[in-house]
Amino acid sequence: MGAKTTRREILLATMGAGLVAGAAPSARKKPAGPEVTPAEDLMREHGLLNRILLVYEEGVRRLEAGQSLSASVFSSSAEIVRSFIEEYHEKLEEENLFPRFEKAKRLLDLVAVLRQQHHAGRLVTANIQKLANPASFAKASDRSSLAASVRQFIRMYRPHEAREDTILFPALHEIVTAKEYEELGDAFEDREHRLFGASGFEKMVERVAGIERELGIYDLAVFTPWSPSRV
Repeated sequence: MGAKTTRREILLATMGAGLVAGAAPSARKKPAGPEVTPAEDLMREHGLLNRILLVYEEGVRRLEAGQSLSASVFSSSAEIVRSFIEEYHEKLEEENLFPRFEKAKRLLDLVAVLRQQHHAGRLVTANIQKLANPASFAKASDRSSLAASVRQFIRMYRPHEAREDTILFPALHEIVTAKEYEELGDAFEDREHRLFGASGFEKMVERVAGIERELGIYDLAVFTPWSPSRV
C-alpha cells in the first residue's frame, strides 16, 4: 500500500506540475492596454474635425465665388460634426474630463469657456444644417447666412481645439492616476464601438475623405504652395 500510495502521489504531483506549467504563460501575460491613450484618442478626433474645417473653408470659397457646389457638402459635413464630434467627442469631454478639472479646481476658466463653446457650436451646426439644402442655395440671403455660420464655426473651433490639445489634455496626467488614465482610454473605446460599431473612427475618416474627393481636395499635395522641385 505504501508503495502504491507513493506512486499515486508522484503521479498527482506530476500532473499538478504540468497544469501549473501550462498555466504559467497565461498567468505571466500582462493584460492588453487600450489601443490608444485618452489624449491620443481625443486628438485624432480633432484631426478629423480639422479635415471638416478644410472642407468648410473650400465650400465657403466656392459658395462666395459663385462656383458649382452641392448643398450636400455642407449637410454631410454638418451631420458628421453633429453625430461624431458634438454627440460623442464633446460628450466624452463634458462627462469625463471637465468634471475632473472642476473637482481638482484646475484650469477652471478654460473649462468654462470650452463648455460655452460646445454649446455655441451646437447652435451654429443647427443653423448650418437648416440652411444646407438646395432650396436655401437658391436664395442669396440664405447663402450669405450659411457662409457666415460656417465661418463662425471655423473661427471658434481652430483655437478651441488648439487649447485642448496644448493645455487641457496634457494637464490630465496631473489630476488622474495612471490606472484611471488607462481606464478612461478603455471607456472611450467602448463607447465609440457602441455608438459607431467596430472601426468607428476609421469609418468617419472615410466619410470625410469622400467629401474631400468630391471637392478635389483629398490629395494633400494640393495644399503645397509651390512645387518641391522649385524649393
